[in-house]
Amino acid sequence: MSLSEKEIREIITPLLLSGAKMLDKHCPRCGAPMFEMNGRVFCPVCEYRKKQEHGVDIEKSLEEKLKELASNLPNNLDELEKHLNVMEKIINLLEKYKKLKLEG
Repeated sequence: MSLSEKEIREIITPLLLSGAKMLDKHCPRCGAPMFEMNGRVFCPVCEYRKKQEHGVDIEKSLEEKLKELASNLPNNLDELEKHLNVMEKIINLLEKYKKLKLEG
C-alpha cells in the first residue's frame, strides 16, 4: 500500500499538533520521518499501515465467523436463539467498525 504525500501529511500533521517531536531520523522500512512522543520513538506511517492491515483482518474475521454461524444453524430452539444472539452481536460490531472506518 503506497501512500501519497497528502496522506502522509494527514498522518503526520496531527502528531505535530499534539506535541510529538519529529526526529532527524527516517524509518528504514518506508523512509518517513521518525517521531518521538512520551519517550517512544516510532514511524507514524508504518503504524498507520499496521492499523489499516489489522483492521482489514478484524473485519474479515468477523465476516467469516458470521458466515460460519449462518451456515450451521442448530435445530434446537434454545440453541438457535443463542446462535442468533451471537450473530446479532457480530453484525453490530461490523456496523460499528465500518462506521468508525468511514469517520476515521
